[in-house]
Amino acid sequence: MLSLLPQFVVTGLLIGSVYALIAVSIVLVFKATRIFNFAVGELLALGGYFCFSFVVWWHFPLWLALLGALMMAVVTGFLVERLVLRPLLSQSLLTIIMATLALGVLLRGLMLMIWTGYDVAFPKNLLPGRTVLVGDVAMSHELLWAGAIAVTSFAALAFFFMKTNTGLRMRAVSEDHELSMACGVNITVVFAVTWVLAVILGTLAGFLMGYRLSLAPSYTPLLALKAFPAVIFGGLESITGALVGGLVVGLIEAVVGGLIDPNLGEISAYVLLLIVLFIRPEGLFGLKRIERI
Repeated sequence: MLSLLPQFVVTGLLIGSVYALIAVSIVLVFKATRIFNFAVGELLALGGYFCFSFVVWWHFPLWLALLGALMMAVVTGFLVERLVLRPLLSQSLLTIIMATLALGVLLRGLMLMIWTGYDVAFPKNLLPGRTVLVGDVAMSHELLWAGAIAVTSFAALAFFFMKTNTGLRMRAVSEDHELSMACGVNITVVFAVTWVLAVILGTLAGFLMGYRLSLAPSYTPLLALKAFPAVIFGGLESITGALVGGLVVGLIEAVVGGLIDPNLGEISAYVLLLIVLFIRPEGLFGLKRIERI
């Protein structure tokens, strides 16, 4: 059984790259707005459905379908921020959390109305390529594409934060809202851009998960729950931590599920969550905030 360990490690890291996409989208919103987005699963599934519709209903080539889905993600992110969350900026944290939960229920109902509750699957061999064999390790082409898309997304995100004015403003707002406003930064624009980026990452993850498994309003949003332990493990305020946390969750899930028991693998991420909360509640890369009373 231990001879299969390299296979489980590689598979876990590739699956973990998709979890990392979801975790980074959660951290982006939290860092900028101090809101934990509980509708991330529904937004992920909605993005997957957008791509599915362009491919299956309108017969777009994959590259054009992905582009169309990302454009819909931009519109969705803007509408969510503008219509749902901006009117609640002055409200209590509990009110905003309830709003994200209500948004998730609303989106799930919308998906049931448009795409019904039945499973839908992308056409086979939609992504080019085939399984790659390196020694005794087999890497399926959909997981290789997942890893490549995730790495490209993280690189583009790093460039955006380091080299663009909007990215620098977002980093400033994530540190201090009041000081950023005093320096002339329009934080409502930053909030809108943050939600757009988060929904774009969720859409990519939704497509990758939907292509590998299938899409359904009942269980696809639940796949995003795997990102919660990744976020807690890395730290709610660390994008790097979310990336590392996603890889760790995927790795633990694959290794435990492959070497011990698949059912135990499914809950291993949540066991990790409990351990991290007991030992280091702020996460591996999180910051301890000391407040003077």
